[in-house]
Amino acid sequence: MAATPDARPRGTRLPRLARRRQLLGAAQEVFVAQGYHAAAMDEIAERAGVSKPVLYQHFPGKLELYLALLDEHAESLVKTVRDALGSTTDNKLRVQASMQAFYDFVAGEGEAYRLVFESDLRNVAPVRARVDRANQQCAEMIAQVIVEDTGCPEDEAHLLGMGLVGMAEVSARYWLGQHRPIPKETAESIIARLAWRGISGFPRTS
Repeated sequence: MAATPDARPRGTRLPRLARRRQLLGAAQEVFVAQGYHAAAMDEIAERAGVSKPVLYQHFPGKLELYLALLDEHAESLVKTVRDALGSTTDNKLRVQASMQAFYDFVAGEGEAYRLVFESDLRNVAPVRARVDRANQQCAEMIAQVIVEDTGCPEDEAHLLGMGLVGMAEVSARYWLGQHRPIPKETAESIIARLAWRGISGFPRTS
């Protein structure tokens, strides 16, 4: 097999965690560029500059490798949204920060968002479960703020939270898919204003 243009030289011994990080980085490049089904473990090993047996020492198969990446980036999204919600007690600023969190994630280096939101494995149970869990966690965090501040019933608050998550995700992906036709800060601000006009209609009780 011919070396890929971005293949790393072989022969360097790394600590186990550093090697895992290297393998995940190589796998992300290949999965993002080719999708899961077209990606080959041979190419991932070549891209990482390791032998295929070394790759299999860390990940028993392609799906396990993909799921490890998906876990990492889904957790990163949830953390980003959690940090956004905790960054202020001003709810208008919370909405702005939450929208920014999704736009930051989608616009991030390496196009990791494709693994979470545009996976060609969305209908595979362990992948779907992880994506659904990440969306649910984001929606639940937003819903908790709504319940605390408005007294809104939990089921209604969760629906509102999921609506805000969907608005942020879909608009951010559309913006990026259109090759960033307006500045990122402008896009975030427009969607945040739309979201705030809706959610601010629920009066605070605390």
